[in-house]
Amino acid sequence: MGIFDIFKKRVKQIFQKEKESKKEFGPYMIEIENLIKAFNGNMPLNGVNLKVRKGETVAVIGPSGCGKSTLLRLIIRLFVPTKGKIIVEGRDLSKLEEDEINELREKIGMVFQSSALFDSLTVGENVAFGLREHPKFSEDEIKMKVKEKLALVDLEGKEGLMPSELSGGMQKRVSLARAIAVDPEIILYDEPTTGLDPVTASAIEDLILDLHGKLKITAIVVTHQMSTVYRIADRITMLHDGKIIEVGTPEEAKNSTDPIVKNFITGKHNNNKSK
Repeated sequence: MGIFDIFKKRVKQIFQKEKESKKEFGPYMIEIENLIKAFNGNMPLNGVNLKVRKGETVAVIGPSGCGKSTLLRLIIRLFVPTKGKIIVEGRDLSKLEEDEINELREKIGMVFQSSALFDSLTVGENVAFGLREHPKFSEDEIKMKVKEKLALVDLEGKEGLMPSELSGGMQKRVSLARAIAVDPEIILYDEPTTGLDPVTASAIEDLILDLHGKLKITAIVVTHQMSTVYRIADRITMLHDGKIIEVGTPEEAKNSTDPIVKNFITGKHNNNKSK
């Protein structure tokens, strides 16, 4: 066997190992079909199609104002679509009664861009907020869950602190703890690392990866931070002019030939003016 044949065999083994190590995902958890949302003549979403499998983390990228956050709010039914379907766990949201919507929301956690903590509540009270909406939990059970979730985000013993006493990174951790307090099957992240310094952002990314590994969560991450996307996403989608123009793995996105995708992920301004 020549050197070239040995090289080919080794390359084949590497690719086979990578193939075997790829994650396997379950059935579709979220299905979005021809979604349109209009606000006073403005149409940020104009025919969005996307499917997310159980256990998968999908990043939605795109410039500011392109409808990324609107998409998340439509999934948790804070907004109602102008047209189109959103199906969660096989249930068409447009056909559900309000109590059924609320029941479905219990399976979805949300991490807001600004952390959205209640300033007048302690860390423990913030994490417990969603739990207290459900009469099935006793006060002792709530305290135990709060302690457990804070431990998962490395904030043991911080229940009594106020949000104003926390750094930006710690506030993000509390927001994460609140999102997982009700043991959701799906988490929606709105810019989870925006405004954080690189070290803190990296720590939050590590935490998200760790939580997803332990809890087997399905997630949609809205962000324009490509460092976050490359670290935590299984697939990347890009919103442009109201539609998703590309879906693929992080590696496929890096090698995209679409000039819009390429310019966005490399941070280049597309200036077609003659010089």
